Formats: sequence, C-alpha cells, structure tokens
Amino acid sequence: MPEHFHLNTPLLESTSMSKLVGTSVYLKMESSQPSGSFKIRGIGHLCQQVPSSGNAGMAAAYVARKMGLPATIVIPSSSPPLVVQRLQDQGATVKIAGKVWDDANAEALRLTETEGLTYVPPFDHPLLWEGHASVITEVAACLGPSVKPGAVLVSVGGGGLLCGVVQGLKQVGWADVPIVAMETVGADCFNAALKAGKVVTLDDITRWEVKGIEMFSLFFLRSSILALIFETV
Repeated sequence: MPEHFHLNTPLLESTSMSKLVGTSVYLKMESSQPSGSFKIRGIGHLCQQVPSSGNAGMAAAYVARKMGLPATIVIPSSSPPLVVQRLQDQGATVKIAGKVWDDANAEALRLTETEGLTYVPPFDHPLLWEGHASVITEVAACLGPSVKPGAVLVSVGGGGLLCGVVQGLKQVGWADVPIVAMETVGADCFNAALKAGKVVTLDDITRWEVKGIEMFSLFFLRSSILALIFETV
C-alpha cells in the first residue's frame, strides 16, 4: 500500500490575480489530484487508519479502488449525471437517496448499521483534517523557512479543508497567518452560523443566475484551490 494516495500538487503564481490585488498570489492546484480535488488528502488518510457528494465520494471511490475494497457512495438526487458516471467509472456502487446531502448522509449512516459498512464522512472527522493539513506542510516546504504568506484564502463547503488548513498552519509555525474563508452564495452555512453564533441549517441550497444561466450554487464548490496571498515587499 502506498504511503499516501494524494499528490504533492503544484504551487503556482497567478499573474492575473497578483495584478488584480496588487501583491503576489500563489495557487495550490488541488484540482490536479487523482480524484479531482483536495478531498483525497483527508479521505485517503482516514481510509488508511480505519479498519477496514461529489468530491468526497470521488476520493472515497478512488481510494477504495486502489485498496482493492468495494465502495458504496450515497449521493442526493441533485447530483449531476456526470458525477454518478465518474463514481461508477471508479468501480463504486452509487446509491441515490433524498434531495440534499443531509438525506444522503442519513442513508449512509443507516447502511453502516444494517449492512455493516464502514462510514467514511466527507468532512467532519479529525483524521480528515489531519490529512488535509498536508496541503500546508507542502506549501511550507516549497516556500522554504524564510518565507511566510500574508494570508491564506480557502473555499468552505463542509469545513473539512478549513479545519485542515488551521491544523496545518499550527504545525508549520504559521498560526498567526490570517485565513480568509470563502463560501458560495446560497450555500453559505458557515457564514450564517458565525452570524447566529451557533450551528444553523440552511432551508435549502438555493439557485442563482450567472449571465442568465441558472446554476445550483452547490456545484461551484467542486474544485477547491488554496490561494496564498503575500504581502508586498
């Protein structure tokens, strides 16, 4: 079995973003992971430690195939057909349950009880965060000991990557580096929870329009790329 399933992805300077904000901006290209997103870091790590919706499912399906294990991925009916096909291409059994993630998650938990399956959560587990922290340790190794970012910009869906970034920053001695957490309009549960001062549940993942094209905002969370913003010297 390999030491880990994720790749050490490129850290590239974005000239367009750097020009836009007036300082250096580097992107950690997590979309180049074998499963298409950062999720493979945490899920790969978790699957190697435990006894035997989209991005999370893809990572779990990929890791299960590499480990020679069967995988059942439970996703809501709002998932696009392409996601279903890609999961099946990885050899996973795909089960559609409910309209939203909560419904699918409830079914996954039921299957762990009735069929004795091992539950692999998409974001809410310390082993996932430990795996995701590797994205920061890679960045620190790439930049060297004399360079530290002025801020880290990270997308937030379920919060697993954010927790991993926080943990990674502490591990490399960058605990004082600010984090800018970005959410998609219509799926901004973290923002709503901070404003309310408690955990909240959104009524729905809402639709919005971009140039007249109606899209589910959930789909815009698919490819999470970490951005590092450096203070101008």
